[in-house]
Amino acid sequence: MRPAVLGSVAIMLDLAALPKAHLHVHLESTVRADTLADLAAHHGVDVPAVQIGAFADFARFAAHNGAVRDCLRRAEDFHRIAYEFCAEEAAQGTRYAEVTFTAAAHGERLGDPDMPLEAVLSGLAAGQAAHGIECRVIVDHPRKRSVARFQDSLRLARAHPHVVAIGTAGAEDHPLTPFTAVFRAARDAGIGLVHHAGESCGAASVAEAVTVGLADRIGHGFRALEDPEVVALLRDRAIPLESCPSSNVALGLVDSISSHPLPHLLEAGLTVTLSTDIPASTGTTLTDEYRLLREHLGFDDDTLARIATNAVDASFAPQTTKTALRQDIAAWRAGSKHTSP
Repeated sequence: MRPAVLGSVAIMLDLAALPKAHLHVHLESTVRADTLADLAAHHGVDVPAVQIGAFADFARFAAHNGAVRDCLRRAEDFHRIAYEFCAEEAAQGTRYAEVTFTAAAHGERLGDPDMPLEAVLSGLAAGQAAHGIECRVIVDHPRKRSVARFQDSLRLARAHPHVVAIGTAGAEDHPLTPFTAVFRAARDAGIGLVHHAGESCGAASVAEAVTVGLADRIGHGFRALEDPEVVALLRDRAIPLESCPSSNVALGLVDSISSHPLPHLLEAGLTVTLSTDIPASTGTTLTDEYRLLREHLGFDDDTLARIATNAVDASFAPQTTKTALRQDIAAWRAGSKHTSP
Protein backbone atom coordinates (compact mmCIF):
# COMPACT_ATOMS: atom_id res chain seq x y z
CA MET A 1 0.00 0.00 0.00
CA ARG A 2 2.57 2.55 -1.14
CA PRO A 3 1.92 6.01 -2.56
CA ALA A 4 2.18 6.67 -6.27
CA VAL A 5 5.64 7.71 -7.45
CA LEU A 6 6.32 10.45 -9.99
CA GLY A 7 9.98 10.18 -10.98
CA SER A 8 11.72 9.91 -7.61
CA VAL A 9 9.10 11.92 -5.71
CA ALA A 10 6.27 10.13 -3.91
CA ILE A 11 2.90 11.77 -4.55
CA MET A 12 -0.02 11.23 -2.23
CA LEU A 13 -3.35 12.63 -3.26
CA ASP A 14 -5.00 15.37 -1.22
CA LEU A 15 -7.47 13.69 1.12
CA ALA A 16 -9.46 16.88 1.63
CA ALA A 17 -10.25 16.76 -2.09
CA LEU A 18 -11.43 13.13 -1.94
CA PRO A 19 -15.22 13.22 -2.51
CA LYS A 20 -16.71 11.55 0.56
CA ALA A 21 -19.94 10.06 1.86
CA HIS A 22 -20.30 10.21 5.64
CA LEU A 23 -22.63 7.54 7.02
CA HIS A 24 -22.15 7.36 10.79
CA VAL A 25 -22.11 10.66 12.65
CA HIS A 26 -24.34 11.73 15.54
CA LEU A 27 -25.62 15.28 15.19
CA GLU A 28 -25.50 15.91 18.94
CA SER A 29 -21.79 15.00 18.82
CA THR A 30 -20.93 17.55 16.13
CA VAL A 31 -21.85 20.76 17.98
CA ARG A 32 -19.16 23.43 17.79
CA ALA A 33 -17.65 24.51 21.12
CA ASP A 34 -18.60 28.16 20.59
CA THR A 35 -22.14 27.19 19.65
CA LEU A 36 -22.42 25.05 22.77
CA ALA A 37 -21.25 27.97 24.90
CA ASP A 38 -23.78 30.31 23.25
CA LEU A 39 -26.66 27.91 23.78
CA ALA A 40 -25.69 27.16 27.37
CA ALA A 41 -25.53 30.87 28.17
CA HIS A 42 -28.90 31.50 26.54
CA HIS A 43 -30.57 28.74 28.54
CA GLY A 44 -28.77 29.51 31.78
CA VAL A 45 -27.10 26.13 32.16
CA ASP A 46 -23.51 25.14 32.77
CA VAL A 47 -21.44 24.87 29.61
CA PRO A 48 -20.61 21.19 29.07
CA ALA A 49 -16.91 20.60 29.42
CA VAL A 50 -15.32 20.19 26.00
CA GLN A 51 -13.24 17.05 26.14
CA ILE A 52 -11.11 16.04 23.19
CA GLY A 53 -9.73 12.53 23.27
CA ALA A 54 -10.25 9.55 25.54
CA PHE A 55 -13.08 9.28 28.06
CA ALA A 56 -12.48 7.44 31.32
CA ASP A 57 -15.48 5.23 30.64
CA PHE A 58 -18.70 5.13 28.62
CA ALA A 59 -20.71 6.48 31.56
CA ARG A 60 -18.74 9.73 31.44
CA PHE A 61 -19.28 10.00 27.71
CA ALA A 62 -23.02 9.47 28.23
CA ALA A 63 -23.07 12.14 30.92
CA HIS A 64 -21.34 14.55 28.54
CA ASN A 65 -23.93 13.82 25.88
CA GLY A 66 -26.69 14.51 28.38
CA ALA A 67 -25.19 17.91 29.16
CA VAL A 68 -25.07 18.74 25.44
CA ARG A 69 -28.71 17.71 24.98
CA ASP A 70 -29.71 20.04 27.81
CA CYS A 71 -28.46 22.94 25.69
CA LEU A 72 -30.83 22.06 22.84
CA ARG A 73 -34.30 23.34 23.64
CA ARG A 74 -35.68 25.60 20.89
CA ALA A 75 -36.31 25.02 17.21
CA GLU A 76 -33.60 27.56 16.43
CA ASP A 77 -31.09 25.53 18.47
CA PHE A 78 -31.67 22.42 16.37
CA HIS A 79 -31.75 24.44 13.15
CA ARG A 80 -28.42 26.04 13.99
CA ILE A 81 -26.51 22.85 14.75
CA ALA A 82 -27.87 21.20 11.60
CA TYR A 83 -26.86 24.17 9.44
CA GLU A 84 -23.39 24.25 11.01
CA PHE A 85 -23.05 20.50 10.46
CA CYS A 86 -23.46 21.10 6.72
CA ALA A 87 -20.80 23.82 6.78
CA GLU A 88 -18.29 21.65 8.64
CA GLU A 89 -18.86 18.61 6.44
CA ALA A 90 -18.63 20.55 3.17
CA ALA A 91 -15.34 22.09 4.31
CA GLN A 92 -13.76 18.63 4.57
CA GLY A 93 -14.89 17.37 1.19
CA THR A 94 -18.02 15.52 2.29
CA ARG A 95 -20.49 15.58 -0.56
CA TYR A 96 -23.21 13.40 0.95
CA ALA A 97 -24.00 12.70 4.62
CA GLU A 98 -26.47 10.65 6.61
CA VAL A 99 -26.56 12.23 10.03
CA THR A 100 -27.97 10.33 12.98
CA PHE A 101 -30.39 12.16 15.27
CA THR A 102 -32.23 10.89 18.36
CA ALA A 103 -35.40 12.73 17.37
CA ALA A 104 -38.03 10.97 19.48
CA ALA A 105 -35.96 11.35 22.65
CA HIS A 106 -35.69 15.10 22.14
CA GLY A 107 -39.38 15.32 21.34
CA GLU A 108 -40.28 13.45 24.52
CA ARG A 109 -37.91 15.58 26.60
CA LEU A 110 -39.31 18.85 25.25
CA GLY A 111 -42.97 17.85 25.07
CA ASP A 112 -43.14 18.40 21.31
CA PRO A 113 -42.72 15.16 19.34
CA ASP A 114 -42.25 16.76 15.91
CA MET A 115 -40.37 20.02 16.49
CA PRO A 116 -36.79 18.74 16.96
CA LEU A 117 -36.72 16.72 13.73
CA GLU A 118 -38.54 19.38 11.73
CA ALA A 119 -36.06 22.00 12.94
CA VAL A 120 -33.11 19.76 12.06
CA LEU A 121 -34.50 19.13 8.58
CA SER A 122 -34.98 22.88 8.13
CA GLY A 123 -31.38 23.53 9.17
CA LEU A 124 -30.08 20.84 6.85
CA ALA A 125 -32.07 22.26 3.94
CA ALA A 126 -30.59 25.70 4.53
CA GLY A 127 -27.10 24.27 4.97
CA GLN A 128 -27.34 22.20 1.82
CA ALA A 129 -28.38 25.22 -0.21
CA ALA A 130 -25.54 27.33 1.18
CA HIS A 131 -22.73 24.78 1.08
CA GLY A 132 -23.47 22.43 -1.79
CA ILE A 133 -23.79 19.26 0.25
CA GLU A 134 -26.57 16.67 0.23
CA CYS A 135 -27.84 15.32 3.56
CA ARG A 136 -30.30 12.75 4.84
CA VAL A 137 -31.24 11.72 8.39
CA ILE A 138 -31.16 8.45 10.33
CA VAL A 139 -33.36 8.46 13.44
CA ASP A 140 -31.89 6.29 16.18
CA HIS A 141 -33.34 4.79 19.34
CA PRO A 142 -31.57 3.65 22.53
CA ARG A 143 -32.21 -0.04 23.10
CA LYS A 144 -33.07 0.59 26.76
CA ARG A 145 -36.01 2.79 25.84
CA SER A 146 -39.57 1.76 25.14
CA VAL A 147 -41.04 0.14 22.08
CA ALA A 148 -43.56 3.00 22.01
CA ARG A 149 -40.79 5.55 21.57
CA PHE A 150 -39.24 3.51 18.77
CA GLN A 151 -42.65 3.39 17.12
CA ASP A 152 -42.66 7.18 17.28
CA SER A 153 -39.29 7.19 15.53
CA LEU A 154 -40.85 5.11 12.77
CA ARG A 155 -43.78 7.53 12.60
CA LEU A 156 -41.36 10.42 12.11
CA ALA A 157 -39.48 8.53 9.41
CA ARG A 158 -42.68 7.79 7.53
CA ALA A 159 -43.67 11.46 7.68
CA HIS A 160 -40.39 12.84 6.32
CA PRO A 161 -38.89 11.54 3.05
CA HIS A 162 -35.44 12.85 3.99
CA VAL A 163 -35.35 10.38 6.90
CA VAL A 164 -33.87 7.35 5.14
CA ALA A 165 -33.45 4.94 8.03
CA ILE A 166 -34.13 4.18 11.67
CA GLY A 167 -32.08 2.05 14.00
CA THR A 168 -31.03 1.12 17.51
CA ALA A 169 -28.10 2.35 19.54
CA GLY A 170 -26.88 2.24 23.12
CA ALA A 171 -26.44 -0.80 25.34
CA GLU A 172 -25.89 -3.76 23.05
CA ASP A 173 -26.64 -6.24 25.83
CA HIS A 174 -30.32 -5.25 25.62
CA PRO A 175 -32.03 -7.59 23.14
CA LEU A 176 -33.62 -6.45 19.90
CA THR A 177 -36.52 -8.90 20.00
CA PRO A 178 -38.98 -6.44 21.64
CA PHE A 179 -38.67 -4.23 18.55
CA THR A 180 -39.30 -6.94 15.95
CA ALA A 181 -42.63 -5.49 14.81
CA VAL A 182 -41.06 -2.06 14.32
CA PHE A 183 -38.26 -3.53 12.21
CA ARG A 184 -40.75 -5.35 10.00
CA ALA A 185 -42.95 -2.28 9.62
CA ALA A 186 -39.93 -0.18 8.62
CA ARG A 187 -38.87 -2.76 6.07
CA ASP A 188 -42.39 -2.89 4.63
CA ALA A 189 -42.40 0.92 4.36
CA GLY A 190 -39.09 0.99 2.48
CA ILE A 191 -37.25 2.63 5.37
CA GLY A 192 -33.68 1.49 6.00
CA LEU A 193 -32.47 -0.19 9.18
CA VAL A 194 -29.06 0.65 10.66
CA HIS A 195 -28.07 -0.69 14.07
CA HIS A 196 -25.10 -0.18 16.36
CA ALA A 197 -23.64 -3.63 17.07
CA GLY A 198 -20.30 -5.30 17.60
CA GLU A 199 -18.93 -2.17 19.26
CA SER A 200 -19.17 -2.84 23.00
CA CYS A 201 -20.51 -6.42 22.75
CA GLY A 202 -19.30 -9.37 20.76
CA ALA A 203 -20.05 -10.99 17.44
CA ALA A 204 -23.42 -12.28 18.65
CA SER A 205 -24.73 -8.70 18.75
CA VAL A 206 -23.83 -8.32 15.07
CA ALA A 207 -25.63 -11.53 14.17
CA GLU A 208 -28.69 -10.34 16.12
CA ALA A 209 -28.68 -7.00 14.29
CA VAL A 210 -28.76 -8.87 10.98
CA THR A 211 -31.18 -11.68 11.76
CA VAL A 212 -33.55 -9.97 14.23
CA GLY A 213 -32.92 -6.32 13.37
CA LEU A 214 -33.01 -6.87 9.57
CA ALA A 215 -30.02 -4.50 9.29
CA ASP A 216 -29.06 -2.91 5.99
CA ARG A 217 -25.84 -1.66 7.60
CA ILE A 218 -24.05 -2.13 10.90
CA GLY A 219 -22.66 0.73 12.96
CA HIS A 220 -19.13 -0.32 14.00
CA GLY A 221 -19.37 -4.14 13.86
CA PHE A 222 -15.65 -4.81 14.24
CA ARG A 223 -16.23 -7.50 16.87
CA ALA A 224 -17.74 -9.68 14.15
CA LEU A 225 -14.18 -10.89 13.68
CA GLU A 226 -14.56 -12.88 16.90
CA ASP A 227 -16.76 -15.43 15.09
CA PRO A 228 -16.03 -16.70 11.56
CA GLU A 229 -19.70 -17.61 11.10
CA VAL A 230 -20.75 -14.01 11.73
CA VAL A 231 -18.09 -12.79 9.30
CA ALA A 232 -19.52 -15.18 6.73
CA LEU A 233 -23.04 -13.93 7.46
CA LEU A 234 -22.00 -10.33 6.79
CA ARG A 235 -20.04 -11.27 3.70
CA ASP A 236 -22.75 -13.50 2.23
CA ARG A 237 -25.45 -10.87 2.76
CA ALA A 238 -23.14 -8.02 1.66
CA ILE A 239 -23.93 -5.96 4.75
CA PRO A 240 -21.59 -2.96 5.07
CA LEU A 241 -19.87 -1.89 8.28
CA GLU A 242 -19.50 1.71 9.40
CA SER A 243 -16.00 1.82 10.87
CA CYS A 244 -15.19 4.69 13.26
CA PRO A 245 -11.58 4.20 14.42
CA SER A 246 -11.04 7.42 16.40
CA SER A 247 -14.30 6.93 18.28
CA ASN A 248 -13.36 3.34 19.14
CA VAL A 249 -10.05 4.54 20.57
CA ALA A 250 -11.60 7.48 22.48
CA LEU A 251 -14.16 5.20 24.12
CA GLY A 252 -11.50 2.68 25.12
CA LEU A 253 -12.73 -0.10 22.84
CA VAL A 254 -9.53 -0.29 20.78
CA ASP A 255 -6.06 0.54 22.09
CA SER A 256 -4.88 2.67 19.17
CA ILE A 257 -5.45 3.49 15.53
CA SER A 258 -2.44 1.34 14.65
CA SER A 259 -4.06 -1.69 16.31
CA HIS A 260 -7.55 -1.09 14.92
CA PRO A 261 -9.03 -4.23 13.30
CA LEU A 262 -10.17 -2.39 10.17
CA PRO A 263 -7.49 -4.02 7.94
CA HIS A 264 -8.64 -7.46 9.11
CA LEU A 265 -12.23 -6.60 8.23
CA LEU A 266 -11.11 -5.80 4.68
CA GLU A 267 -8.98 -8.93 4.50
CA ALA A 268 -12.05 -10.96 5.50
CA GLY A 269 -13.83 -9.68 2.41
CA LEU A 270 -16.22 -7.39 4.25
CA THR A 271 -17.51 -4.07 2.93
CA VAL A 272 -16.03 -1.37 5.16
CA THR A 273 -16.84 2.34 5.19
CA LEU A 274 -15.26 5.13 7.25
CA SER A 275 -16.95 7.65 9.56
CA THR A 276 -16.26 9.86 12.58
CA ASP A 277 -19.19 8.96 14.90
CA ILE A 278 -18.48 11.63 17.55
CA PRO A 279 -16.19 14.23 15.96
CA ALA A 280 -16.67 16.95 18.58
CA SER A 281 -15.26 14.55 21.17
CA THR A 282 -12.47 12.97 19.12
CA GLY A 283 -11.38 16.21 17.48
CA THR A 284 -11.19 14.47 14.09
CA THR A 285 -12.88 15.29 10.81
CA LEU A 286 -13.70 12.72 8.17
CA THR A 287 -10.63 13.85 6.25
CA ASP A 288 -8.59 13.22 9.41
CA GLU A 289 -9.97 9.68 9.63
CA TYR A 290 -8.75 8.94 6.10
CA ARG A 291 -5.40 10.49 6.93
CA LEU A 292 -5.07 8.29 10.02
CA LEU A 293 -5.60 5.19 7.89
CA ARG A 294 -2.83 6.38 5.60
CA GLU A 295 -0.41 7.30 8.37
CA HIS A 296 -1.03 4.56 10.94
CA LEU A 297 -2.27 1.62 8.89
CA GLY A 298 -0.30 2.24 5.69
CA PHE A 299 -3.31 2.40 3.39
CA ASP A 300 -2.52 3.55 -0.11
CA ASP A 301 -4.73 5.80 -2.22
CA ASP A 302 -6.30 2.85 -4.05
CA THR A 303 -7.49 1.43 -0.74
CA LEU A 304 -8.73 4.80 0.49
CA ALA A 305 -10.64 5.34 -2.76
CA ARG A 306 -12.13 1.87 -2.38
CA ILE A 307 -13.34 2.69 1.15
CA ALA A 308 -14.79 5.99 -0.07
CA THR A 309 -16.61 4.17 -2.86
CA ASN A 310 -17.88 1.59 -0.38
CA ALA A 311 -19.54 4.39 1.56
CA VAL A 312 -21.26 5.67 -1.55
CA ASP A 313 -22.49 2.20 -2.45
CA ALA A 314 -23.67 1.53 1.13
CA SER A 315 -25.57 4.80 1.43
CA PHE A 316 -29.27 5.44 0.96
CA ALA A 317 -28.45 8.23 -1.50
CA PRO A 318 -30.38 8.62 -4.76
CA GLN A 319 -28.83 6.75 -7.67
CA THR A 320 -27.94 10.00 -9.43
CA THR A 321 -25.94 11.08 -6.37
CA LYS A 322 -24.19 7.72 -6.19
CA THR A 323 -23.26 7.78 -9.86
CA ALA A 324 -21.80 11.30 -9.63
CA LEU A 325 -19.81 10.46 -6.49
CA ARG A 326 -18.40 7.25 -7.93
CA GLN A 327 -17.23 9.15 -11.00
CA ASP A 328 -15.65 11.90 -8.92
CA ILE A 329 -13.87 9.42 -6.64
CA ALA A 330 -12.46 7.69 -9.72
CA ALA A 331 -11.32 11.06 -11.06
CA TRP A 332 -9.63 11.82 -7.73
CA ARG A 333 -7.84 8.50 -7.83
CA ALA A 334 -6.73 9.18 -11.40
CA GLY A 335 -4.94 12.21 -10.04
CA SER A 336 -7.09 14.92 -11.56
CA LYS A 337 -7.31 16.56 -8.13
CA HIS A 338 -4.20 16.30 -6.03
CA THR A 339 -1.57 18.26 -4.17
CA SER A 340 1.54 17.27 -2.30
CA PRO A 341 0.74 16.25 1.30
